[in-house]
Amino acid sequence: MKGVVQKSTGSWYRVLCDDGLTRDLRVAGKVRLYELDTTNPIAVGDEVTVSTRANGGEKMIEDISPRRNYIIRQSPKKRGARHILASNLDQVILLITLAHPRTSTGFIDRCLLTSAAYHIPVVLVFNKQDLLDPDSKIGRKQQALIDYYRAMDYEVLETSAMESTGIQALEDVAKDKRSLLIGHSGVGKSSLLNALDPSLDLRTKEISKKYSKGVHTTTFAEMFPLPFGGEIIDAPGIKEFGVVDFDKGEVSTHMADFMHHVDHCKFANCFHCNEPNCAVYKAVLSGDIAEWRYINYHRILQDIDEAKAW
Repeated sequence: MKGVVQKSTGSWYRVLCDDGLTRDLRVAGKVRLYELDTTNPIAVGDEVTVSTRANGGEKMIEDISPRRNYIIRQSPKKRGARHILASNLDQVILLITLAHPRTSTGFIDRCLLTSAAYHIPVVLVFNKQDLLDPDSKIGRKQQALIDYYRAMDYEVLETSAMESTGIQALEDVAKDKRSLLIGHSGVGKSSLLNALDPSLDLRTKEISKKYSKGVHTTTFAEMFPLPFGGEIIDAPGIKEFGVVDFDKGEVSTHMADFMHHVDHCKFANCFHCNEPNCAVYKAVLSGDIAEWRYINYHRILQDIDEAKAW
C-alpha cells in the first residue's frame, strides 16, 4: 500500500496509509542505501510504499516515490552532508522576528534562494507584532524589509498570536496547501499553529531573557492536517540555513532584485564581485539593490567555496 510520511523521528516514521490508518513504521534496510549524502533518507511529506514482511507480518517502508520538490540545507550535525527538511510542498511559510529572537536577513535570503531553486513559493510572515513599536528603530527596519521584499513580489504578512493579528490572512494563505513552516527557535511557530487550530495544543516556551534566543519546543518535523483544508509541516527551530547543491554562477539567477541587472554586465559569466563594468555592483552603488542583499549574496558565495573545500 501507499502512504505519506507525517512525522520523522530518525529511526521511526509515522505514516498515514491509504487504508486510512496511521502507523509507526521502520525502514527496510535497502531504503537506507538511497541518497547516502543526506542525513535522512526519508523526510516528512515523502510518499512511500509500505509492504508486509513474510516473517511475522511486520509492515515496513520499502520504497520512496520520486519527490516533486523538497527543501534541503547543510546538515547542522555533519559537515558536508545534506538534510532534507520536508518534501512535496506547495509553499514555504518563513516565520521572522526582528527581536526576541532576531532573524537575520542572511537567514531569510538563504531560505529564499533554496526555495527559488526548487520553484517553491515563499510567504514571509513577520511575527510578534504585539512586541514591536512601529516608530522604534526595529519597527522602521522591519517596515523597510517588508517594503523591499514586497517590491520583489514576495507575499508578506504581519501576525501576532497574542493579539490574533493576521491569523485570518495566514489561514487564507495555508488553506488547501501543503506548507512547510520554518524559522528560528522562539519565533512563535507553535503559538501560530495553536492559533490556526486550537485543538493542536502544542507546547510553547518563553524566550531566554539572558540570550534573547528561543528554546526548542519542536523536536522532530511533523505534519498536521488543518481543519479548514490543507496541511502544515512544523519543522524544528533552525539556527542556521546552510545552502547546498549550488554553483556560484547560478546564485544570482535566483535573486529577484539582481535579475533586472545581470544581463547588462560586461561579462556573461560575471560573479558580481570585482569584475569590470558589473551592472549589479553599479545597481548597489545607485541604491537599486540594497547593500545588505549584496553582502548576503557574497556570504552565500563564500559558503559555497567553503563547502567545496570539504
